[in-house]
Amino acid sequence: MTNYEKSNSVTAVDFEPSGRARRIAQGILGSGGYEERQKLSHFLINELAFNAEVERLKIRIKNVKQWHKKSNGRVAVKKYGVYYPRSKSITIQNLTAVRGQELAPKTFLDTLLHEWMHHYDFERLSLNSIHTKGFYERIRSLKEGLVS
Repeated sequence: MTNYEKSNSVTAVDFEPSGRARRIAQGILGSGGYEERQKLSHFLINELAFNAEVERLKIRIKNVKQWHKKSNGRVAVKKYGVYYPRSKSITIQNLTAVRGQELAPKTFLDTLLHEWMHHYDFERLSLNSIHTKGFYERIRSLKEGLVS
């Protein structure tokens, strides 16, 4: 089975997020300011790592605009966050690409879970984590376990 096929075949995370993880995720949905988000993100990713039995990560929330590339005067590509498998870390830019406004809490949480899912894929599923339909279904599965 290829990496792509394996990624598509796994459509849910194989652990249940704890009550603590759910409370922290709710805190992120009510959060503001990169310092508060730094603290809550650290707690959430470490709790998820414990729940999923994967290695812990470092998290860095930067109060800078998202990296972006323009085409024909419009934003064509944005990068909200990055997962670094070698250093086992995630970096998220907390400000929007153009206006420099703080990310909406839902967008911030979605970005955090997206980057954490790359770590889960790499550590738990032994995948070269790529954006397949299965990848996005795993994120949905995790988010439903956290905020439903």
